[in-house]
Amino acid sequence: MSDYLSLSEVSELIGKSKETLRRWDREGKLTAVREPISNYRVYRKTEVQQLFGGFLKKEIVETESNYVLPENEYSVLELFAGAGGLAIGMEQAGLKCVALNEIDKWACQTLRNNRPEWDVLEGDIKSFDFSKYHNKVDVVTGGFPCQAFSYIGKKLGLNDARGTLFYEFARVIKEVNPPICIGENVRGLLNHENGRTLEGMKSILDEIGYNVVPIQILKAINYKVPQKRERLILVGIRKDIKVKYEYPKPYRKIYNLVDALKKGSLYKTDVPGSDGAKYPQRKKEIIDMVPPKGYWRDLPIETQKEYMGGSFYLGGGKTGMARRIGWDEPCLTLTCSPAQKQTERCHPDETRPFTVREYARIQTFPDNWKFEGSIAQQYKLIGNAVPINLGKEIGYSIVKFLNDYYSFLNMQTI
Repeated sequence: MSDYLSLSEVSELIGKSKETLRRWDREGKLTAVREPISNYRVYRKTEVQQLFGGFLKKEIVETESNYVLPENEYSVLELFAGAGGLAIGMEQAGLKCVALNEIDKWACQTLRNNRPEWDVLEGDIKSFDFSKYHNKVDVVTGGFPCQAFSYIGKKLGLNDARGTLFYEFARVIKEVNPPICIGENVRGLLNHENGRTLEGMKSILDEIGYNVVPIQILKAINYKVPQKRERLILVGIRKDIKVKYEYPKPYRKIYNLVDALKKGSLYKTDVPGSDGAKYPQRKKEIIDMVPPKGYWRDLPIETQKEYMGGSFYLGGGKTGMARRIGWDEPCLTLTCSPAQKQTERCHPDETRPFTVREYARIQTFPDNWKFEGSIAQQYKLIGNAVPINLGKEIGYSIVKFLNDYYSFLNMQTI
């Protein structure tokens, strides 16, 4: 685990605003330092724990397990299913997948080959009618793409969002009428169009009969995923339901790259061998000089200028460039390609990108989950996925909600 905490992390841990922390820094009450790799201003974890150990959020310190056993057979309909990251997580949490919709043919082949019993609906979501599932599915999930809306008046309605994939997500929810729906997206949705896109989504769900639970950003590293990935979670509860939904509690233990690729508490064996991308010769020669947990600033100055080109003279840390991951840290967020110059993810010991199976491990896919298509397609499928362990913890939170809901219903009928 890193010895440093970011401004956001300290703010979240001790319940103080970022502005208060900046003021304390100026006043010398809690001093920020320069982190060796990123050169960003951060806080020493030992100092934060020493000063505020008694005030840290208890759920982060004390959470042991979010596991809960389903008291009934619960079903899930998944939209924009991709290669199955969220679906596997839901399955592991005890939810039965009744159908999945996905437009990408390689993702659909992946889903069918790994789970022949799943009903994979391949094609554009616009061409499917889901009304046969009306009142027969407990949860609709989907990682809908983030798209801007056309705003008409002050309150956005379902028809105003026509032509967007969120419209289709909401249309299916309206057709199916599940007790709960879960949408997931990138953190950037929070501020997309100055927050208006998210507000529009909330007003659409309100129109079709769902109350939106306060939005949360879940950090994958808090849910047994060895990767610094964040996902925005949008939860809608049908308005006739008074049972409260609670997000999965974060865990204290953080898993690192070594936990993903080596035998240990996450996996019973070392990562299996597989194909992977390779660096061009000159790029390999340059990244050979970067130490584990290092990046372009660790190169000799003339090599920095050669590798960075015009970017060398621009501001910003650009900490993803020529970045080699260390064994004792979580991996940075995986992208759809392992060797993009702006978001380099180099193996700690060998000068190469992570292989397909290493990519899958970092996303906590099971080793027996096979991906279809070219190497580039496989990287894309994995990079776009919800980490399985994060999906499983969200699944447990859904099971707990459904247990409470159906228990409440049963009491009403007695």
